[in-house]
Amino acid sequence: MVSALAATSSAALQGWSAAAGAQRMQRQGASRDASATEQAGEERSASTPDARAANDAEQARAMQREIERLSARDKEVRAHEQAHMAAGAGLVTRGASYSYVKGPDGRRYATGGEVGIDTSPGKTPQETIDKAQRIRAAALAPAQPSGQDLQVAAQATQMQMQAQMELVLQRRNAAYSGMAEETGGSTAQRRTPLYAVA
Repeated sequence: MVSALAATSSAALQGWSAAAGAQRMQRQGASRDASATEQAGEERSASTPDARAANDAEQARAMQREIERLSARDKEVRAHEQAHMAAGAGLVTRGASYSYVKGPDGRRYATGGEVGIDTSPGKTPQETIDKAQRIRAAALAPAQPSGQDLQVAAQATQMQMQAQMELVLQRRNAAYSGMAEETGGSTAQRRTPLYAVA
């Protein structure tokens, strides 16, 4: 019976040993899982600052790009309006005024502007022609004239053309008057009436 007992004991021991081994394996698996979870947590906590740093760096680069874009626009706008003022000397009614936007760095950047220019006609057709040429030069002075600049230049061209027509009419009328005085009579039979077109 001893042997049977021993066998029973041996089987019991083997059963216990198998059960204990399974438990040990479960504990080791749980330990490995816990260790893996801890490692993942450590990696996440280690990568979170890295991810934050990368995100912060990207935001800083984006902010710097925006500041550079606004700064370039500011320089372009100021140069544009300065060109108007330089070419329009004597015609400028008010200096440059700017519209601004606040940048991510808290500074104000000019994004648009305008210069007031006197576009009224001169006292005589010749003065109007001269003034129209100066207005057009001031409007087209910037490297890249805006739509408004082109419109002002077109109006100046139209004003110049009208003044040239008036000047031609004045000269013709003066010539006909001179002819009448030289001949001592009227030139009504030889001339056709000229009308100013407005």
